[in-house]
Amino acid sequence: MQISTQTEVMSRRFGETEAIRLLAEAGWDALDYSMFDINPTTSVLTRSDYREHARLLRETAEKHGVRFNQAHAPFPSYRHGNEEYNAMIFDLIVRSMEIAGILGAETIIVHPITHGETYCERKAVNMAFYNRLKPYCEQFGVIVAVENMFGFADGHVTPAVCSTEAEFVDYIDSLDERYFCACLDIGHAELRGAGAFSAVSMIRALGGKRLRALHVHDNDKTSDLHTLPFTRSIRWREIIDALIEIGYSGVFTFEADNFISGFPPELSFEASKFMATVGRYLVRDMK
Repeated sequence: MQISTQTEVMSRRFGETEAIRLLAEAGWDALDYSMFDINPTTSVLTRSDYREHARLLRETAEKHGVRFNQAHAPFPSYRHGNEEYNAMIFDLIVRSMEIAGILGAETIIVHPITHGETYCERKAVNMAFYNRLKPYCEQFGVIVAVENMFGFADGHVTPAVCSTEAEFVDYIDSLDERYFCACLDIGHAELRGAGAFSAVSMIRALGGKRLRALHVHDNDKTSDLHTLPFTRSIRWREIIDALIEIGYSGVFTFEADNFISGFPPELSFEASKFMATVGRYLVRDMK
């Protein structure tokens, strides 16, 4: 099984083309292209030459023997009562889908909308939102991956959208399977109070048909730390066994860049190289 990692921290520290070279040299098979930045002066999403830039990144990846397996759209996908932001972010999400297609990524993660007083209201809002993206899936040749989320209330983790097995399955089954799938964020699923309490139960509920993307990272069950597996509290053997059980056939993609962030830039490469070593260890029994 291929291992992948997000590009965010290495790109911020070294620039995107150099980050690709370093990540390839560190031992990664593939990359998850991070499009979190929506600052008009710094974001790839607002560049007039974004298509040419995306082609350059793909050429750079191919030159160094890696590929882009997935990408991550900007977020939050919606802000209640801020229609100017909502119009802007929708356009940027669409552009991020186009960029993902140019990069050759199979999937792009797009966060669900958390607004709505009831389950039915939230689901209606999200189905309308995701179905607006369906024509762009067809146009750009990418699959949108829905991610399980969490919230905070009074300083504690709370359920949000797709936080439980039943809700996540319901959302994916309500969307066109040709253009939508599940991205299981393992760290989110393990947060106490977020709803699922267990990534293992979420994996088994989703099954191999719905689950086609991952965000792999560790935490202490109470904070969303996005750090390296085996450094906190998640029980990884059980998770790997569950992925094998359902026949997971996607890429094993890390979203653990906070591990790199803890080191000075001079140690970034070695930190990423060790992350890749951990990834190889985790997938050693997976096809």
